[in-house]
Amino acid sequence: MASGFRRTTRSSSSANQETNGESSKSQKMNNGYGSSSSPQQNGYAYTNGHSIQNGHAQLTNGHSLTNGHGQMTNGHGHQNGVITNGHTNGHGGPRNGFYDRIASPEMGIYCFEVLYNSLYQTSEPIKLPSFTNDAFPIFVTWNVGKDHRLRGCMGTFNSMNLHAGLREYAVTSAFKDSRFPPIGRDEFSKLHVSVSILRHFEDAADYLDWEVGVHGIRIEFLNDRGSKRTATYLPEVAPEQGWNQTQTIDSLLRKGGFKGLVTPEVRGSIKLTRYQSEKVSVTYTDFVGHSTRWQSSRGAF
Repeated sequence: MASGFRRTTRSSSSANQETNGESSKSQKMNNGYGSSSSPQQNGYAYTNGHSIQNGHAQLTNGHSLTNGHGQMTNGHGHQNGVITNGHTNGHGGPRNGFYDRIASPEMGIYCFEVLYNSLYQTSEPIKLPSFTNDAFPIFVTWNVGKDHRLRGCMGTFNSMNLHAGLREYAVTSAFKDSRFPPIGRDEFSKLHVSVSILRHFEDAADYLDWEVGVHGIRIEFLNDRGSKRTATYLPEVAPEQGWNQTQTIDSLLRKGGFKGLVTPEVRGSIKLTRYQSEKVSVTYTDFVGHSTRWQSSRGAF
């Protein structure tokens, strides 16, 4: 087995993993850098009643969100199966008070299987996965090459059964992230996939009531026109960018479409929700080593 499985349990904010918008059922947000609001223009292109595009984020189908990664860098604090920021500390002890890990490498293998079927238009059924089918908010991120260049990241804050949710977002993040062209067959053998399971949502007392590197944050605020906006950063974002709490909040306000002067009063008016995430990353090499499709010589990838 190649050592490509990388797990992390982080509060959710990814270096360029931001997500926009209010998430209601089946609401697709792409590109974490996003924001959402009631359907109005505000310089953003809204489509399908619930979709926004601001160069970074796209909210579609009324309920799902995508990408919280502007640029994802090499591993995000997880390497070779070591779980960090959430469940274990490398020595078997708990982090953040919980042991009940949900994310598993099989989820990444499953995403590769789903993407293969879509790219090669095969109708061969995929083996029913053995991981839990409980419902959680999820994100799927595709990166390509040795430098882990971001190719797509989408997900939802709404809880979805994992089998159907991963099947949907493995494809959606590969083909419908508005910042990138769809992933092609020529890239398949260079891909890496990360699955993030979002958990432990809590209302914060104020905009500083969260910890960099532990929590992802979702904020609600009023923009310059008095319209409600939301925006989110997955957990990796702040530490990857080297931001403190205030810098993260200010950046997230801008990403959410706030154009005015960011004052202490503006920050103090924010409603903030903090959350944590579990992340597992799988490489193409891992997929080849564990896929029943590959082992049965189904075809050259």
